[in-house]
Amino acid sequence: MKSIATIYIDGQFVTPHGREPLVLLDPATERETTTVILADAVDAQRAIAAAKAAYPAVSRTTRERRMAWLQRLHDAAAAAERDLVDVIVAEYGGTMAMATGTARRAAASFGIARRLLAEYPFEREVGGARVTMVPHGVVGMITPWNASIGFIASKLAMAIAAGSTSVIKPSELSAAQTELITRVMHGAGLPPGLFNIVTGRGDVVGAEITRHPDIAKISFTGSTAVGKAIARGAVDTMKRVTLELGGKSPTVLLDDADFAKAMPLAAQAAVMNSGQACIAGSRLLVPRHRVGEAHELAVRAFRDLVVGPTRDPRVNVGPMVTRTQYERVQAYIRKGIEEGATLLTGGPGRPDGLERGYFVRPTVFGDVRNDMTIAREEIFGPVLSIIPYRDDDDAIGIANDTPYGLHAYVFGADLARANRVAAEIQAGRVFVNGLYDAPEAPFGGFKQSGLGREFGVFGLDTYLEPKAIMGHDKRL
Repeated sequence: MKSIATIYIDGQFVTPHGREPLVLLDPATERETTTVILADAVDAQRAIAAAKAAYPAVSRTTRERRMAWLQRLHDAAAAAERDLVDVIVAEYGGTMAMATGTARRAAASFGIARRLLAEYPFEREVGGARVTMVPHGVVGMITPWNASIGFIASKLAMAIAAGSTSVIKPSELSAAQTELITRVMHGAGLPPGLFNIVTGRGDVVGAEITRHPDIAKISFTGSTAVGKAIARGAVDTMKRVTLELGGKSPTVLLDDADFAKAMPLAAQAAVMNSGQACIAGSRLLVPRHRVGEAHELAVRAFRDLVVGPTRDPRVNVGPMVTRTQYERVQAYIRKGIEEGATLLTGGPGRPDGLERGYFVRPTVFGDVRNDMTIAREEIFGPVLSIIPYRDDDDAIGIANDTPYGLHAYVFGADLARANRVAAEIQAGRVFVNGLYDAPEAPFGGFKQSGLGREFGVFGLDTYLEPKAIMGHDKRL
């Protein structure tokens, strides 16, 4: 069994002050694979101190120097792609397609940040003032298990571009992924203290990052409940906060859509990352007069899904990350049945032939009302709720009848009409007639799906603060 007993502070792999061991299991086999020693609040304090000490020099570096750092990180991550894919697949059961995309996006994040940095206007003349965009200081980053390497890279890339130093707390469920990406980035030869990585529990390390007065900004990706707790804690020291939180994303099939073409894409959106994705299209809205057709095609699409251990590239639905998550999804499936939704395919239990592992039967419910639990709450598993609507206005109303507003999908033959519907949906991103990879478009949510934006120039803006100087051209 693999043992991980170091964290990364001030450019060195060090033994943590924390002594709590955590045993991680392979979700496909339920066998123990890794023991990680978790960091504690003292470790978080040491990491913050290292980042604070490094910040003055980092904040004064030239654009060209930071661009060189980002290029080295890009090259290191790109060279490690195969190893990164392997650890993503092994540790949480990500599919080969998801793992490959995550690894490539990690490397691309550094390249995108370098390109943005080359052109970013740090000084502007506005209303007679010279406005300078300045870095916040030490940034605390808290990343989730379901795309850990990708989020570590994208957040760190923007902090470096801005001229900030970082303390990163990845999910403790991603210990092996964290160890590998840390060693990869260490190999890029960046200055000590520029980034520090401490794996620990959210209520210990994450809480210390949230309350520590030397953390100037927090960037968090994870659940809405935890995001709210971070926002409450951060306000005591008026930290800048970026939160990318949960979702209950609608997929709207307009009545002129080609259902035969759209349904496989809707199914992919629903089971993205085995359904363990904040942008999963877990509510499928279909016109009432075509609901029978939608049920038939959704069942066909879900029965065509391949479930199993994800080293097989044909598999597109892997295991849930932990037993707790498996049982959570099972409870939602039972709840859907209890509340009167029609079980069209799937249901409780494991798929046939899979006696071990946290595998869920890809499940489709029909006759779902938007007030049912399975339509209201984020399940984080391969469960799709089909909800009928009367007309476009009704579809928009149902799509927006949720506390979330992270993502949405719209399919229709009349592109102008599809875009009108997309414009009315309250979501930070809407995909029209497809699934897209848009790493420079802003990513974040409306309502309880978050605050602020990640990615691209909008993401970089959140790592900077405008400072205005008036009279800079006046002599006494």
